[in-house]
Amino acid sequence: MTATSYRILVMGVSGCGKSLIGQRVATELGADFIDGDDYHPPANVAKMASGTPLDDSDRQDWLTTLGGFFADYRREDKSVVIACSGLKKRYRDCLRAGDPALKILFLEGDQALLKQRLENREGHFFKGEAMLASQLADLEPPCEKEAMSVSIALSPQAIAERFVEPILKLQ
Repeated sequence: MTATSYRILVMGVSGCGKSLIGQRVATELGADFIDGDDYHPPANVAKMASGTPLDDSDRQDWLTTLGGFFADYRREDKSVVIACSGLKKRYRDCLRAGDPALKILFLEGDQALLKQRLENREGHFFKGEAMLASQLADLEPPCEKEAMSVSIALSPQAIAERFVEPILKLQ
């Protein structure tokens, strides 16, 4: 049986576990992993570190870069998992431009759990309850046809398995 390549977006607001889950999904599928946060320009990082939410214009070049990664991996027929908030449908459309067959895992959770996770997180530029509230206000949850939604109340391993199992069954 021939292995299939995949381009996968792991999305959700800050604190939902995109990087951790994305790494697990990548490992289980033998894919590369890219943390979208690593590709924010310094001005975006400084803005978020100061507690100021990003706006659409701040995100545009960043989303174009990540969409380019999906396109590169598609061209090379290689698998990649990218963790990126993907808050709005138009952001996901920009990312999907890199691969129309993009698979999406939406990590959803309630505000109290997300807030607790952010308060316990160390060494990350994203700070503050106001920033989380801004992301939750911007969030346009994907529809069922667009993404698989999984609750962050589950363990990271259970989330990864729930997403990966149907993919592996198709191989």
